[in-house]
Amino acid sequence: MNILIVDDQELVLLSLSKCLNDLGYNVVSANNVFDAIKKYDLFEPNLVIADINMPVLATGKQQNDTTHINDKASGLEIVKYIKKIKKHDTPVMILSGNNDEDIIVKGFELGAADYMKKPLSLGEIAVRVSRLIGPGDSISTMKMNRNRSIQSTCTGVVIPCYNEETRLLSDEFKAFIHKNLGYHLCFVNDGSKDNTLAVLQEMRKGNEDRISIYNCEKNGGKAEAVRLGMLHLAKQNQFDYIGFLDADLSTNFDDFDDLVQTIRHSDYKIVSGSRINRMGADIAKESARKIISMTINYIIRKTLGMDFKDTQCGAKIMTKEIVEKTFQKKFLTKWLFDVEIFMRMKKVYGSDKAKQLICEKPLNRWVHMDGSKLSFKDSFKIVGQIGQIALHYR
Repeated sequence: MNILIVDDQELVLLSLSKCLNDLGYNVVSANNVFDAIKKYDLFEPNLVIADINMPVLATGKQQNDTTHINDKASGLEIVKYIKKIKKHDTPVMILSGNNDEDIIVKGFELGAADYMKKPLSLGEIAVRVSRLIGPGDSISTMKMNRNRSIQSTCTGVVIPCYNEETRLLSDEFKAFIHKNLGYHLCFVNDGSKDNTLAVLQEMRKGNEDRISIYNCEKNGGKAEAVRLGMLHLAKQNQFDYIGFLDADLSTNFDDFDDLVQTIRHSDYKIVSGSRINRMGADIAKESARKIISMTINYIIRKTLGMDFKDTQCGAKIMTKEIVEKTFQKKFLTKWLFDVEIFMRMKKVYGSDKAKQLICEKPLNRWVHMDGSKLSFKDSFKIVGQIGQIALHYR
C-alpha cells in the first residue's frame, strides 16, 4: 500500500512517515502543493494525507498561475486535483490544526474522505488509515504510538547550557520529545568547561530529528547563547513559535506547553512565564533570593513602564516575527536580556502596542534548583545594568 503525505513541517512528516513505514506502508512525502501533485502523478498512491496550510511552491520557486489559490487553505488544491480534475477515487485524508468550519466543509465538498484535527495520536491516525485502505504488515506498532501525539503547531525550544553535565535531566527531555511530536529541542552549549557537550551528544543519539546542538566554542553568557539559538531556529520554516527554557527544568514542560497554548489561541506575540506565588501554585524560591528578586522587579517595572510581576522567568514563547525584530543585535547584558527584549519591542511597535502584544502567564510550578549560575553578587550588579539599559533604549 502506497501513501503520499503532504505537510510543510518536517517534524510532522518525519513522525508520520516513520509510523506508517513501521506499520508496513510504503510512504513518500512532499512539503508543498506543486510537488505533491507531481508526486501523486508519479507515485500513484492508494491514499493521500494532506495538511491544509502549506506553501504552494517550494521555497525560492516562482510560478505565475498560483494567484487563484487560497493561501490559508492551499491543501484543498490537492483534494481538488485528485477528485475534480483527475476524477480519481483515491481517498484523501486531511490532517490539520485548522479548525475553520468553512474550510472543513469545503474539504468534504471537494471529496475528502476524512478530516483529522490536530492534536491527535499516531495510534488514532494509524487506525483511520487502516479503515480506509486496509492494514499494513505490522499491527503491533499501533499500541506503541497511542501515547505519541502530533501537536497543532510546531515549536522550537532553545535550552542554554553552561557546565550542566551533572544537572541535565536527559531522560525527561527524551521522554517529552518522544511523546510530543510537535516539539524540537535545540541545546546551546555555551562554551562549557565540563562534559556538557558529551552529555548532549549522547542524549541526541536516536533523536537527531528532534534534538539539535548549537555548540559555542567560547562562553558568551546566557543572553548570547539564547540569542544565537533563537536565530538558528528562526531560519527554519517549520516552526510556528520559538521559545526558550532553562536547562534545569525549574519550569517544567507542562507549564511551558501552557505558554504555547496561550499564544496559539490569542493575538499575543510573546507569552512570558511568571513565578507569581499564589494559591494553587507550587512556587519555591529561596527567601533571601525572593527579597532581592522583588526589589529588582520593582526597578524593572519602573524602567519598562509596564506592570510586570516577573520579567526574569526563564520560560518564554514568541512568534518568529519577534525573534526577527528583537534578536538581531547582541544584548547589552548577560542576565537582563528579557528586559531588553521588551524594550526593543517598545522601540519597534510603540509602548501602547507592545503592551497589547505581551502576555504574562502565571506558572503552576517553579522550583529553585541548586547550582544556579546567578550569584548574590551578580544580583546587586543587576541594578547598575538596569540603569545601563534605561539609558541605551530611551
